[in-house]
Amino acid sequence: MTGTAPRYDLPEIDAFTRPYWDAAADGRLLVRRCRAAGCGVAHHYPREFCPRCWSEDVSWEAASGRATLYTWSVVHRNDLPPFGGRVPYTAAVVDLAEGPRMMTEVVDCPEAELRIGMELRVCFRTDGEGGPAVPVFRPAPRRPESGGALR
Repeated sequence: MTGTAPRYDLPEIDAFTRPYWDAAADGRLLVRRCRAAGCGVAHHYPREFCPRCWSEDVSWEAASGRATLYTWSVVHRNDLPPFGGRVPYTAAVVDLAEGPRMMTEVVDCPEAELRIGMELRVCFRTDGEGGPAVPVFRPAPRRPESGGALR
């Protein structure tokens, strides 16, 4: 048998989601926000309508890239290509600063350091094979204390 193995990590990009993936390629995370009076809810994954009020008056908005860890699971086995080469990895759900929850992956953080509510920042993974940039999250840089030292 010849050819490459199927990949299960590549999204289907269509005309509606193209702005999301184009922004990701530029290192920006987008969410959708409802513009209907009395609603204003941001949501993720991108939909053409508001999941709260069902309005179709929604638009793209740049997200801050800030999030907190809601929950996670460390995956030690995944037989679907190319995930098997990435194990172990941390599948996670994060709360974006704009409100919605997002399924993602936490990178650059040992399992023992993961904590509910920890601050995270978006970064983007590329596969080097022409696939889209995918938003993932890493621990936020620690802030200086009053004395100026980093802890």
